[in-house]
Amino acid sequence: MADAGREVPLSELAKLSGLPMPTIYRLVRTMVNRGYVRQEQSRQYALGPRLIRLGETAGKLVGAWARPHLSRLVDEIGETANMAMLDGDEIVYVAQIPSKHSMRMFTEVGRRVLPHSTAVGKVLLAQLPERQVTELLRRTGMPAHTEHTITTPAAFVEQLAAIREQGYAVDDGEQELGVRCIAVAVPGAPTMTAISISGPAARVSEDRYGEVVPALKGIAAELSAALG
Repeated sequence: MADAGREVPLSELAKLSGLPMPTIYRLVRTMVNRGYVRQEQSRQYALGPRLIRLGETAGKLVGAWARPHLSRLVDEIGETANMAMLDGDEIVYVAQIPSKHSMRMFTEVGRRVLPHSTAVGKVLLAQLPERQVTELLRRTGMPAHTEHTITTPAAFVEQLAAIREQGYAVDDGEQELGVRCIAVAVPGAPTMTAISISGPAARVSEDRYGEVVPALKGIAAELSAALG
C-alpha cells in the first residue's frame, strides 16, 4: 500500500504479495480493526492513522541509534551533523548533533522540508529515475527560499547528474542565506537516508570539501553496515 501511494483493492494486494485472497482478506481485516489500514467507501484499502504513531516512534528510535555516529562526525569536522530521510515527497530530519561552535546551525528533529533546496534532498533524489524526480517536483513545486534556490526542473535535473558523478550534494545558501550543507547518501538503507554537515559558509568553505566528503562517506558506510 505504501509503495502504491493510493487506495488498493484486495485483488491487487493478493497479486503483489503472492498470497491467496482468503489469507489477504483475513490479514487486512485484522489491520483495519487495529487502525493500521482503513477501508474506503470504494471498498479499497489504504494506510491507516495508527501508522503515523509507528512512524514517529520509529523515527525517534532511528535518530537515537544514529546519534553516536553523528557525534563522531561532529568531532571530526566540527560542524553540525544531520540525518534525514525521504518520506513521500518530503525530507524529514530524524537526528542531529549540534556543533560546539557558538555560531552553529540548528534544524529541529522532525522538521519537514521540500527536497529541492537541501543537500540531503538533492543527494537522495539523485538516486531516483529522472521521470520520478520530475513528477515529484511537479507535485511539490519548487518555491524559492533564497535567491540561490534552484526553481526549474531542468536546472535541477542537470545538477543531479553532477551529484551522481561526484557522490555528494551541496546546498549553497539555497535553504538559508549564509549556510552551506554537504550531504551523502547512506547506501543500502531500507528507507532512503542521507547524512550531512551544515555550518556557516565561511567555515564550510569549498577548500574543505576534500576533508568533509570522505568523513561523511566513512560514517555513511558505518551506518550502512550497521543497518545491514
